[in-house]
Amino acid sequence: MKAFTVVLVCLINSMGWVLPIKAQSDWPNFGRDPGGSQYSPLRQITKTNVTKLEIAWIHKSGDIKQNPFGTSYQVTPIHTNDTVYYCTPFNRVFALDPTTGEEKWTFDPHVPEPETGIHLIEGARLMRTCRGVTYWESIDPEPNKPCQKRVFKNDPGGNLWAIDADTGLACKDFGKEQGHPGYVTHHDYDNHGDGGTGMSSPPVILNDLVVNGSGANDGIQNAKDGIIRAWDVRTGELKWEFDPIPEDHRNESGAANVWSTMSVDHDRNLVFAPTTSPSTDYYGGGRQFSIPHADATVALNGNTGEVKWSFQTVHHDLYDYDLVGHPLLVTITKGGRPIDVAIQQTKMGWLFVLDRETGDPVWPIEERPVPETDLPDDVASPTQPMPTLPDAFSGQIIERDKLFGLTFLDKEWCQARFDELRYEGMYTPPGLRESLLFPSALGGGNWGGAAYDPDTNLLVIKAENLATRLRLEPKDNRSDNEITAIDYLTRPLTGTPYAAVGELFMSPLGIPCTPTPWGTLAAIDMNSGKIRWQIPLGQVKRFGITIPESFGWGSPNVGGPIVTAGGLIFIAATLDEKIRALDVETGKKLWEHHLPAPGVAVPMTYMAGGKQYLVIAAGGHARVGTKLDDSIIAFTLPDG
Repeated sequence: MKAFTVVLVCLINSMGWVLPIKAQSDWPNFGRDPGGSQYSPLRQITKTNVTKLEIAWIHKSGDIKQNPFGTSYQVTPIHTNDTVYYCTPFNRVFALDPTTGEEKWTFDPHVPEPETGIHLIEGARLMRTCRGVTYWESIDPEPNKPCQKRVFKNDPGGNLWAIDADTGLACKDFGKEQGHPGYVTHHDYDNHGDGGTGMSSPPVILNDLVVNGSGANDGIQNAKDGIIRAWDVRTGELKWEFDPIPEDHRNESGAANVWSTMSVDHDRNLVFAPTTSPSTDYYGGGRQFSIPHADATVALNGNTGEVKWSFQTVHHDLYDYDLVGHPLLVTITKGGRPIDVAIQQTKMGWLFVLDRETGDPVWPIEERPVPETDLPDDVASPTQPMPTLPDAFSGQIIERDKLFGLTFLDKEWCQARFDELRYEGMYTPPGLRESLLFPSALGGGNWGGAAYDPDTNLLVIKAENLATRLRLEPKDNRSDNEITAIDYLTRPLTGTPYAAVGELFMSPLGIPCTPTPWGTLAAIDMNSGKIRWQIPLGQVKRFGITIPESFGWGSPNVGGPIVTAGGLIFIAATLDEKIRALDVETGKKLWEHHLPAPGVAVPMTYMAGGKQYLVIAAGGHARVGTKLDDSIIAFTLPDG
């Protein structure tokens, strides 16, 4: 048996895998497997017993700050090494017993180390959303040496930490040569631009490399470039970097970064990066040159960082339609044969299904004409790529007669406002005249929003259906400091002649003018590309009233689903403070449970002590204005 194990490990290593075979009980990455399918083969919880789920444990970190500028819990914990690991908005990492939720250790770089009494990093505590951590372990561990198993965590300061998975102590060999034992940082390298570069999503592991995206302020004309870097997991030595901005234009534009999750194909030795729009958002007059790796699914060689193939989903982005999550690397069945694909969700409601080896579309993608900009100093792309299949999973067209109103007067106000806006369908760019953007820059699709079920060949994906009003206002000799930045819509667009001014398309009652449902969940048959079923997702709360689910209004949402071999979809995401279980084949709701705050995250599931657990972060979202909390909640079936 031992000889067989050695041969198997060698085989796995030769194929490019790093980690030993992960038992089906684990959830060791953000999307469980390296390709990010968000599927678990566990089947102890089924359609027939899911109604018996009960709370097994709750862990509260204490890392919560109420509004204004409060916390958001968007973390998906991982389970491996017989431990649950998760990060908090206060830049801490917790390791928990998977059956009780009791703390094993806590990592906090902002307090003195227990062994030395010194701080790992100086300065104020870094606070920001953290979507998860990443795990690595050596296939040939050195006896009696620390850090043979490591947890990697990004932080808002542009740093990447290596933590001993067993003790919670910093791995001092990582970053030592750069002068800061325990972490590496993007700030040690030229990032070609201005603004910050903090990260909120976890890195990925490929062989003995930890590969990391970088943040950028896309409201600055020459923002930092969205450089992806690969470091040695043990030493922190930089092995390669990829810059999506063309070399001869690095002082003119930036961003095109990866703020969301990435995925990995070990067999092909590829890292898949979903890049964002180049800077600045909404105005492209300062970047009228080709940036082919912006708004693109980019497949990078794991040894060198060189581009194997790239597919751009938006040309000359004027809409902030950046890619919001990793392409799912799965094997679908189409036409009776298996195809290895990368499925890229988008804010536009399109799915780009690409051959994983070549980047070629699995279904035809057409270049179709789109509206021109009314700005005299910019030129919109005359066409945008639009898939013929799969079916769009979110709303893409708004009709005046179908605008929503809680009352007749409310609807009439929305229609009158609609008549004043420039709206020529999707890809209507913002300009001097206020435009309607639908789907909004929130999506459509958004991070964590898709899961693939190999048992049914269904892609399960959630959507949000909201519109925004947006215009570009000449600064008229005002400095950028004289213009108040409010959110991702209203901001000065530093270094450009314009400021962006916008808001959600809402009635005076504070209710979306967009036709309902405002949130949906759909299952798409990956053989035909057609929607199998689609339902309103969640309930909205207004004026202290929770609107009945039977109204079919759905809820704006943040987060996404997972699917399991038990035939179940688990999803929170909605603003009604609930987590739900649905039948993957029909969309029928089978179970729901109230949460202390909205679970604006992706759940996960694992086996420990012979029982399957379902875990969700229920902490709410400060920017959305929900109730806030700091709970990590685990559900399981009762004994017996």
